[in-house]
Amino acid sequence: MSRYILKRIFHMIPVMFGVSLIIFTLMFFIPGDPARQILGDKATEASISELRAELGLDKPFVVQYVNYIEGVLTGDFGISYTTKQPVSAELFARFPTTLLFAIISILVACIIGIPLGIISATRQYSFIDNISTTLTLLGMSIPSFWLGLMLMLLFSLHLGWFPATGFYGPKYWVLPSVTIGVTSAAFITRMTRSSMLEVIRQDYIRTARSKGQTEFKIITKHALKNAMIPVVTTIGLIFGASLGGQIITEQVFSIPGLGKLMIDAISQRNYPVVEGGVLLIAFSFTVINLLVDLIYAYIDPRIKSQFVIEKKKKESTALKGM
Repeated sequence: MSRYILKRIFHMIPVMFGVSLIIFTLMFFIPGDPARQILGDKATEASISELRAELGLDKPFVVQYVNYIEGVLTGDFGISYTTKQPVSAELFARFPTTLLFAIISILVACIIGIPLGIISATRQYSFIDNISTTLTLLGMSIPSFWLGLMLMLLFSLHLGWFPATGFYGPKYWVLPSVTIGVTSAAFITRMTRSSMLEVIRQDYIRTARSKGQTEFKIITKHALKNAMIPVVTTIGLIFGASLGGQIITEQVFSIPGLGKLMIDAISQRNYPVVEGGVLLIAFSFTVINLLVDLIYAYIDPRIKSQFVIEKKKKESTALKGM
């Protein structure tokens, strides 16, 4: 298992380099001049050229990229053009809020999606299943920003139950987390239902029923555990995507997270913040994928046994070579 983890970590290196190259290239070739954006339209060409030289924007693309990578490898993501603060400090000041938002949202999605998917699978073609399928289609179709605005109008403006903006306490967490959680729950419900339907038709489920085990024990102990592999994959993908895909929701609810920081940075042509934010999101996504793969081994013993078998084969091969 440790060898597999090290292998995956080494695989993360070219991925991060690829992401850095893509985002740096996009930032380099998009229209707009950060120096002119900082100084304003009334700035002279001489002052703009002086600022471009100060920021290193007058150098060729390859030189700029090499300098940027050298800084990243030492933990230096550059200096923000607007605040003159280190980009790493700004990112890590905002990232905990985005991470908390993603965790609460995925918990809401799992609490709604997994039980609903199990009920739909065990009551296939029933009234509950039809209602669940309809709600799932609605959840997958409704844009998150529209749902957030509707929740804001109802629960903040009309009822006054929850604050409309911010993320400073449990009351502030409800509306944005439900906004992301409901749309994510639709995907989890669909995957749980399809996976459970496949499992409950297996022979060992019929054998468990013939032995007189209760339906609750059959579903929770036998069926659900074997059906969780694709569900865990879906949860991991949603959680990873929510770290970078909730930018619009953070903007709607004015949440001081990573997404809002990047939106503001894009409008200000603050390239170091955008590039650093994308790298941080990409790194988080790869780490989440690694954790999901490790969770597989604890859910399904057959996956863990594969690592043991491969290790024994390599050890036997090494002994034969001696």
